[in-house]
Amino acid sequence: MKRWMAPLLVLLAACAAPVPAPASSGPAVTASALPVYFVAETADGPRLYREFRRVETADPASDAVREMFAGAVDPDYRTPWPAGTALRAPVGTGSGVITVDLTGLPADLGLPLQQLVYTVQGALRSTDPVRILVDGEPVDGLADPVPRADPYATRSLVQIDAPADGAVVGGPVEVTGEAAVFEATLHWQVLSDGEVVASGFTGTAEGQVFAAFAFTVDLPPGEHVVRIAEDDPSDGEGRPVLTDDKAITVTG
Repeated sequence: MKRWMAPLLVLLAACAAPVPAPASSGPAVTASALPVYFVAETADGPRLYREFRRVETADPASDAVREMFAGAVDPDYRTPWPAGTALRAPVGTGSGVITVDLTGLPADLGLPLQQLVYTVQGALRSTDPVRILVDGEPVDGLADPVPRADPYATRSLVQIDAPADGAVVGGPVEVTGEAAVFEATLHWQVLSDGEVVASGFTGTAEGQVFAAFAFTVDLPPGEHVVRIAEDDPSDGEGRPVLTDDKAITVTG
């Protein structure tokens, strides 16, 4: 073999050798839209409403709980947990149960607990019940994992997801959300300075179950309030109608 070929063969062998893969540095961080639930007062009493939070996360459930404690963007929504309440450890999953370890609890263990349950289940896309610990220990009265309560009695039956409250948007304005309404019929209005400047109705994908809706409306530049309401087949004889609204600014 000629002398010049030996170094060439060594070089070719080195190029052909497999390159070691870099060691994993942990869970992948991805951009996620996390559904985070809050409490709001309605004409039918307090119910849960949600906001979608866009975050870079490797742990959606834990970050969704942190967003819940941080508070809502919509001033109509609130989080009734004590100030300073936090996660002690990342949200855990296993054996059909979600585990959340906190530093404290609200005085009311009703709807606020469901706010937590809906938030962690939504982030995980799971319906597993939630075991709640405080300072790493079980809580009296919460020995068993907490299941999700009936959404028709717990959530608002009408919900605007986008645009978010306070959003600055160009026209035409597309409004999207979710509702569980009679015969899939949803009413909407747009108000400016308290006056109705546009109105109409739209349909959900399916009636009497939570289903998506969308409609588009042309609006002049300025500040507006978009409001949706369920249909009232009882003509005022039944429970109060549920609504949701978002204040937005439309640019030219």
